[in-house]
Amino acid sequence: MQQPTESMLIAVNSVLGSIGQSPVQRLEYKNPEISYVVNIINEVLLDVLNEGWVFNREENYPLPPANEEGNIFVPSNALRLDISQGQVFRTTDVVNRGGKLYDKLNKTYCFTKEVLCDVVWEFPLNWLPSVFSRYVTSRASVRAATQLVASPELTQLLASQEGISRAACMEYECNQGDYTFFGTPSGTAYRSYQPYQTLAR
Repeated sequence: MQQPTESMLIAVNSVLGSIGQSPVQRLEYKNPEISYVVNIINEVLLDVLNEGWVFNREENYPLPPANEEGNIFVPSNALRLDISQGQVFRTTDVVNRGGKLYDKLNKTYCFTKEVLCDVVWEFPLNWLPSVFSRYVTSRASVRAATQLVASPELTQLLASQEGISRAACMEYECNQGDYTFFGTPSGTAYRSYQPYQTLAR
């Protein structure tokens, strides 16, 4: 269970407020309703992080062998990972098996050198950018309204707020991701054509 933080308390009170419940001063896990809301928030948080956003997705992350057997242990907060450039260099195909990297192509847990992986990380709620914290809270509110209140009207109203929150997340993703149609890889420079160049001739 995620450790109590101020961000979690704010999220719990926001969810409680959305379903017509009074806010709480602290997180009392002995209270079944509070514990249930916290579980909903943690479940939604994992669902959101598993999508792999710009803030929790890292490319070309080095994972070196950790012992003489050549085992590479997967970090405990890695939600998903795959070999970098795996769609181009198909000489290995790694998966997480029992907390260690396993090469399905070569049928081995043994690696002779570090492996570069694209990783999706698990972060606590208070590490998320504000738009994503709000999205997690909005999405959790919809789930809480569905499971605890069972009010179609309230669920529909909260779902519209969830849609607005997700749109803000998509805007953040597009702005921070620096995506390009040309597929320019990270660590390189590319300057596209600027209209003023025509006038400068």
